[in-house]
Amino acid sequence: MKLMDTRKAAGQVLCQDITQIIKGGYKGPVFRKGHVITEEDIPVLLSVGKDHIYIWEHDDTMLHENDGARILCDLCSGSNIAHADDIKEGKIEFTAGCDGLLKVDTERLNKINSLGEMMIATIHGNFPVKKGDKLGGTRVIPLVISKEKMEKAAATVEGAHILNILPYQQRKAGIVTTGNEVYYGRIEDTFTEVVISKLRAFGVEIVGHEISSDDPEMEIQCIRKLIDEGADMICCTGGMSVDPDDKTPYAIKTVCGKPGIYGAPVLPGAMFMLDYYGEEDIPVMGLPGCVMHARRTIFDLVLPRIMAGEHLAKEDIDTLGEGGFCLNCRVCTFPNCGFGK
Repeated sequence: MKLMDTRKAAGQVLCQDITQIIKGGYKGPVFRKGHVITEEDIPVLLSVGKDHIYIWEHDDTMLHENDGARILCDLCSGSNIAHADDIKEGKIEFTAGCDGLLKVDTERLNKINSLGEMMIATIHGNFPVKKGDKLGGTRVIPLVISKEKMEKAAATVEGAHILNILPYQQRKAGIVTTGNEVYYGRIEDTFTEVVISKLRAFGVEIVGHEISSDDPEMEIQCIRKLIDEGADMICCTGGMSVDPDDKTPYAIKTVCGKPGIYGAPVLPGAMFMLDYYGEEDIPVMGLPGCVMHARRTIFDLVLPRIMAGEHLAKEDIDTLGEGGFCLNCRVCTFPNCGFGK
């Protein structure tokens, strides 16, 4: 590209969009990249502060910002990622192509952003999104960038993609309510309706609800019964603390045949448990009492990932500590907040 006095630019080809900003909210291009400048255009260019402009000169070693942005777009656009066909001021934004869980390859994202002269910005990964939601955007910083640098960016991702969306799966849930106080009718069960509400927000079908006393053998039977009836997800409520009568972790461990994950670095939700049953990897969750009364808990962080088909290991739960403290804001904006991020 070549820098030129605007007053002498008639007949030249613009190599960038020329933007006009008007107080009151308007921002948009008055001329697009590739426009051939006429004498009538010169006063307009001067009125938007362009006493000098860049005109296009062919160079086989360099790429225009728009071409670089397209390359970055291709590196980001994995499964179920949508983007606009047009490029505005060298920028491309991404949107969700379906409801699901956004996955961000953080390591590769950081590598590309560390190369310089290019950027990719996204929302946080493991974020539940709906079709059409904005996910991020990318652009090349200078007006032109070397082809070699863009080839290096492509090599960084090694054929993978920075962004993918895992669509939610269709699941059938069984709920086991535990506690002598509910089983014998001493108090009303107010926990189950909360769990059902959260599950139905993801389209989960409830195939059964069992109420158990604090007898661990009864709870074991309830869990197994729901699995036999076709449940591919189990939520156990109650009996998750360290009190001597709380045997839900024992029951889950017995059914699944292995220790599972008990405890999470999240408040509210420290007493959460997750295990998997059989070759089908049926998730069996023990939900602590906070899920009943707190607006957002560990359950809200884990459920979208389970619905997207992820098998969560202890390492996945361990990383929830940073961002795992809910501020219980008066106006809850979850998931558009720092909880779990």
